[in-house]
Amino acid sequence: MNTKLLDLLHEQFDSEEKIVTEIINLEAILNLPKGTEHFVSDLHGEYQAFQHVLRNGSGRVKEKLNELFKGQLTEQEISEFATLVYYPEEKLRLIKSRFDNEESLHDWYKEVIERLLKLISFASSKYTRSKLRKALPKQFVYITEELLYKTDDTANKKQYYNQIFKQIIDLNQADKLIIGLAYSVQRLVVDHLHVVGDIYDRGPEPDKIMDTLINYHSVDIQWGNHDVLWLGAYSGSKVCLANIIRICARYDNLEIIEDAYGINLRPLLNLAEKYYQDNTAFRPKLQADEKISQSEKLQITKIHQAIAMIQFKLEMPIIKRRPHFNMSERLLLEKVDYEKNEVTINGETYSLENSCFATVNPENPEQLLEEEQEVIDRLLFSVQHSEKLARHMKFLMKKGSLYLKYNGNLLIHGCIPLDKDGNMEKMLVENKTYGGRDLLDIFETYLRHAFSNPDQTDDFATDMVWYLWTGEYSSLFGKREMTTFERYFIQDKKTHKERKNPYYYLRENEQVCRNILTEFGLDPDKGHIINGHTPVKEIEGEDPIKANGKMIVIDGGFSKAYQSTTGIAGYTLLFNSYGMQLVAHEHFNSKEEVLRDGTDVLYVKRLVDKELERKKVLETNVGEELLQQVSLLTMLLKDRSAK
Repeated sequence: MNTKLLDLLHEQFDSEEKIVTEIINLEAILNLPKGTEHFVSDLHGEYQAFQHVLRNGSGRVKEKLNELFKGQLTEQEISEFATLVYYPEEKLRLIKSRFDNEESLHDWYKEVIERLLKLISFASSKYTRSKLRKALPKQFVYITEELLYKTDDTANKKQYYNQIFKQIIDLNQADKLIIGLAYSVQRLVVDHLHVVGDIYDRGPEPDKIMDTLINYHSVDIQWGNHDVLWLGAYSGSKVCLANIIRICARYDNLEIIEDAYGINLRPLLNLAEKYYQDNTAFRPKLQADEKISQSEKLQITKIHQAIAMIQFKLEMPIIKRRPHFNMSERLLLEKVDYEKNEVTINGETYSLENSCFATVNPENPEQLLEEEQEVIDRLLFSVQHSEKLARHMKFLMKKGSLYLKYNGNLLIHGCIPLDKDGNMEKMLVENKTYGGRDLLDIFETYLRHAFSNPDQTDDFATDMVWYLWTGEYSSLFGKREMTTFERYFIQDKKTHKERKNPYYYLRENEQVCRNILTEFGLDPDKGHIINGHTPVKEIEGEDPIKANGKMIVIDGGFSKAYQSTTGIAGYTLLFNSYGMQLVAHEHFNSKEEVLRDGTDVLYVKRLVDKELERKKVLETNVGEELLQQVSLLTMLLKDRSAK
């Protein structure tokens, strides 16, 4: 492999001078401070809130402004300038409407461009000029660099610089330049973004989040259980697809299916209209400010029932053909007494409420009606032929993984399945036992296989993807059972309880976290586990920083559905060369409110871990890659010298 790389490098670096220059460059970069990492989790379709957090860098933009312009600008001026950086197009329109003459507007243009240039220079101080150039607005790179590196504006070049500003304004390019510079600032304050799972479900615009991530300069994703559900549907799992539609119906988000991804739900609606009526258990969960007509609510309620019953039926053959999934207790349609309207679960019998079993054959409950089979087949065909969904799922697969080791930390969405003593739980998969890191690796292997073979809809790989959504040893689910059926049909809330894997109380223990870090080949003295999936109930005093700082849980409730439980609107995490900071966010109302009032949805930062010495690029994943390049270039230099 090194021989092939050396051959390629010989072509690229065809002289000793070029090799030496590149080695010097890379060695210098290794000694720069590491860039800022930004961690977000459990976005759940909340595009507007995510956009705001992304644009303000979880407070990094405001932090830079306060450092740079302290004593020069008032707090109100800094807030207004920050808002211009976050939303330059909209804020420009508002600010320009205040000016009644061109001269004043031109003076403002010059002043704000100069401030943006100072901010870019300050925010990019730990980057190479090459990296900065890539962040600048493409159409203004030359002009911006001239203004950034001006050193002689009081003498020889004063008129030169003044003329540049004048021409920018006279040629009506000031707005475009300001907008471009604002986005450059956003890019420079965050070097790399980590999305620790659950982009999809509950919220209304996951597709817009995906479009944002596709265009983001540097990002990775650790799949969440909801993301895997969408990957599973695209990979050919009909039961994953049924779950997606059921969840969209439950949260009144069927527009994601129909409008965003162009999947026709009319056949499902026709089926629902034929067999189902109104049913309180299946009415959509609406936000306080959300209004829909009674007829629309009834349609969604019927669709919700129809797809839920298809889902319950589709689960049964998987459970039967995969006995080692250990899910026979979930064959609930077989445990129903349809005459008495009762179900027996774990030896106890419960009355059923809000039942909707019109399509169920009591003699063969898993049997789909011919109409149901046709509907789910057509839906799967539409899902697998949606161009936009294909683009999003391929990106999710390309940038995603079940876990990531990055700069000494372990990023996981759900859990590492543990037994009550803190040992790695074992699962039998095709006659071989896996636990810990090996278990997550085999899960990912099957997920990637299913994604690569979407025409295989009932094979073991596709069943394993569904298991990741709902299985007791799944690292994404982290519970012993999913009580969806009970929540719909049984009033007794003790049946609704989903027992969590011991991981969720053992992660408070520092030694358990250290053991997990060691299992994944990370240094337990320096590393952290960064976790999403379970909303931190700050309203009840739960601490997101656990196990003496070894565990950081950053799901604080981006999803509006969780915010009454968590009391906040999400956590994010920042990790720069000085250490880690956890940021808690207040509820995001609207972009319009931010533009009008200049408010940020941040209210507290907590230091997680402070570096005794500033962390360098040398100590990062990127540093490892650069060291490998230096090693190869050194070999190439010796090879060339020998010749």
